[in-house]
Amino acid sequence: MKTFLRFIRSTLLLEMLVLTVTLNVAIAPAYAAIRQLEEAPGQMVYQSRQTLKDQQGNSWQAITFKRIRPDKTATIYLRLVGFPGTANLDHSQPLTLTDSMGKILTAADISQEMFTDKTQVEPDVGQYDLQPILMQLKLGIPLQLLLPTFGQPEITLNVSPEMVKEWRSLTDHQ
Repeated sequence: MKTFLRFIRSTLLLEMLVLTVTLNVAIAPAYAAIRQLEEAPGQMVYQSRQTLKDQQGNSWQAITFKRIRPDKTATIYLRLVGFPGTANLDHSQPLTLTDSMGKILTAADISQEMFTDKTQVEPDVGQYDLQPILMQLKLGIPLQLLLPTFGQPEITLNVSPEMVKEWRSLTDHQ
């Protein structure tokens, strides 16, 4: 009987611990991790970096950045980088962004701008122009990114509402 009571007590303590940890993680605030870099005199870059998983479990680096040039013009891009051999992205097609409400937006592929040899764009790296659509992304709503590929199914990346908020916060930087 004592063993049974000890088991019950241990189980209850474990459940309380799991519940406490779960609640603390679930309600923990999301902190923006915007980094600031000076690329050249008068040219600033603000960037947000996260890791996303595709439907196959492969990791992708998602780097959203705002570049402010010395003439004060600004661009906001999303760069998606998979591990070598992960994908063969179709750079002739745009990135498709679909929110959970069914709204579909596209971002132009501008991957050629990343490389000095514009004929040798890496197959597992894509860069997309978010500037025209960023403010159309709704806060508090998750996104799915669909990357077009050659010879394989589209790659799907899920983006949390917190990440969308962080991306949109890039517009606040001058």
